[in-house]
Amino acid sequence: MNSMRDDYNQFIEQIKRKTGIDLALYKEGQMKRRLTSLYEKKGLKNFNEYYRLLDQNREELFEFLDRMTINVSEFYRNYKRWEILEKKILPDMIKENKSPKVWSAACSTGEEPYTLSMVLSNFLTLKDVKIKATDIDSNVIARAKLATYQERSLQEVPVGVRNKYFTKQDSFYKVKDEIKNTVIYKRLNLLSDPFETGHDLIVCRNVLIYFTEEAKEQLYHKFSNALKKGGILFVGSTEQIFQPAKYGFEVVDTFFYRKV
Repeated sequence: MNSMRDDYNQFIEQIKRKTGIDLALYKEGQMKRRLTSLYEKKGLKNFNEYYRLLDQNREELFEFLDRMTINVSEFYRNYKRWEILEKKILPDMIKENKSPKVWSAACSTGEEPYTLSMVLSNFLTLKDVKIKATDIDSNVIARAKLATYQERSLQEVPVGVRNKYFTKQDSFYKVKDEIKNTVIYKRLNLLSDPFETGHDLIVCRNVLIYFTEEAKEQLYHKFSNALKKGGILFVGSTEQIFQPAKYGFEVVDTFFYRKV
């Protein structure tokens, strides 16, 4: 029985070295059961054999990663909102500042910050695009840095953008390095960690729904303080702020708030 445990521990180490993902952060019993059933379906006998397969076969590796990080994010999620950002918000912002300070505040597996970069590339050369992306979960950050996605994550990506900024590998799509290099990832707890100030744009979408009302209020104040005057907060489509003035915001458009 002990060798089974050693086998699993070695697997955890190998996966961490290969992908940056730390399986030790998940509940062991649950994760082990999930992975054992996954490799048994493939006719394998142990974690050692499973790692060899993942090491040699890219398709298998990304199928494994997809199972590990429950990924509900996608590029250009709620496309119409991104259109508003591009047509209504960014032109004025870029007129004021050719290198805006941009933060994707709960970046999950990376679709949001990479989308931001792709949208900003319509206004700036990519060497002038810098996006800070943060999340509380180290594993989703490791996944974001791999920048490889299933086709379902790209459903809303315009064809021109897909052709320009993604490379197809097997049945997956990889974000090109020129976009990947514009994003810097960092672990951050929105509720307890301090925020940098002076942002032109903060994007925090589809996360606030998980917070209590008190926590939301605390966050709106923190975001407001983190924005420069005239800076924009862009929230998700279920996350309207009902009393924006309370936090020093005015409505620019649905789900877009300007610091006054």
